[in-house]
Amino acid sequence: MIRFLKKSIIREYTFVFGLLLSACILLISIFNMLMLGPAYMYNKQKVLLSCYRDIDRAASLGDISSDEFDSSLNNISAINNIEVLIIDADKQILKSTGKDSSLMASRLLDYVFGGAENVEPLYETQRFRMQRTTDPRSSIEYLELWGSMENGNFILIRTPVQSMNEASELANTIFIRFGVIAIMAGIIFISIATKRITKPVMKLVGISEKMIRLDFSEKYQGKSNNEVDTLGEHMNRLSDKLETTIGELKSANAKLLSDIEKKTEIDEMRKEFLSNVSHELKTPIALIQGYAEGLKDCVNDDAESRDFYCDVIMDEADRMNKLVKSLLTLNELESGGRGADIEHFDLMELIRNCADSMDILIKKDGINLVLPEEKSAYVWADEFKTEEILTNYLSNAIHYASGDKTVKITVARNGDRIRVGVFNTGENIPEDIIPNLWTKFYKADKARTREYGGSGIGLSIVKACMEAMGGAYGVENLDGGVNFWFELDGTDSI
Repeated sequence: MIRFLKKSIIREYTFVFGLLLSACILLISIFNMLMLGPAYMYNKQKVLLSCYRDIDRAASLGDISSDEFDSSLNNISAINNIEVLIIDADKQILKSTGKDSSLMASRLLDYVFGGAENVEPLYETQRFRMQRTTDPRSSIEYLELWGSMENGNFILIRTPVQSMNEASELANTIFIRFGVIAIMAGIIFISIATKRITKPVMKLVGISEKMIRLDFSEKYQGKSNNEVDTLGEHMNRLSDKLETTIGELKSANAKLLSDIEKKTEIDEMRKEFLSNVSHELKTPIALIQGYAEGLKDCVNDDAESRDFYCDVIMDEADRMNKLVKSLLTLNELESGGRGADIEHFDLMELIRNCADSMDILIKKDGINLVLPEEKSAYVWADEFKTEEILTNYLSNAIHYASGDKTVKITVARNGDRIRVGVFNTGENIPEDIIPNLWTKFYKADKARTREYGGSGIGLSIVKACMEAMGGAYGVENLDGGVNFWFELDGTDSI
């Protein structure tokens, strides 16, 4: 899902539009409250003046006592919400549309003869005066126009100011209420409209977020064919181009890293190999050189000493020969020069042959060898590599056996696999060095390994053989000793 932005375009547009609409409504409301009353008052003054002129014209053109004039006067009064009073020079009321004609006549006479109070002049000509006044009896404020007519009569036209104030307040109230409704409706409308407009933009935001995480699976699909859809199409092309380019770069980078790691590994192996071989050959070469020089210089003339010197030279030469052979075997296995030649053979026969070939060493070290009781156990494996594994396991077990010096070979079925174990009594191997046992030239006990002529390559040969055959192998500490094991594909019988 597209995560919400801290500053959403929808919220910004809605807020700005709502703020502008609210400001407009507020300004118009303030303007109405300040100007609607005066504007209404000004309009009423124009209405009174217009009514004055219409009545004066009608009176000058016709008979003021006629029904036609009465009808016209009543219409003007009703339409404009005004009260009209006409008196003659003898102070007789000729026409009146007000409720209290005598009070209006008294007020008009006061205006004519200058005895009126609470009067605020607004506008004045030679024939009439516009003013605001308050009726002393009813305390009602009026807007009035009084003056003379062309026929010599006097006229008073008035309208209550309170109705204008009420109308102004009502108009302001209605405007504010409808303004609030308009603001709410406007905010909802702009929110919906902006959401619809910005929906494709939000899609592009989500696509761009995935592109940042190198996820180019999502594509933009537009329907309007506008600028946003054009941008989306360009982003789709950019996404495809980036995906292709990044894929190519990753492939090239992976190959480069693999080549670098392989070269580094080869360099390290070469350095380690030279260092280890030099270290392993240094001691026997030094011994051979020393004893050979002794023989040449006739350090000891007796036959027994010469035989001892010769034995040392022969032993060290034999040690170097075994080391070189082991290195050649390991190199051939690791380089793949000798692949696995899988064949069907009797594992028990191979175990017995290995035990017979090492009989001299077993008797010399006083080893109690225990063989499996099974007579036969057929497996599918490389017989030569299996023999290499057994020989190395058995050699290690013989040389490291202690206590009652028991070495026991076991064969057990594990599903469709046969597990061969070579156990020897003695001390357990520390758990922290077990992973290093399969490393070339690694010796857990260098002094003891040197003592029996070990080179630290035997278990590396085991590892190479098992990896070539694709089988499992390992070592485990048991009560009273150590058990090295490996597994081969078995047949139905043991």
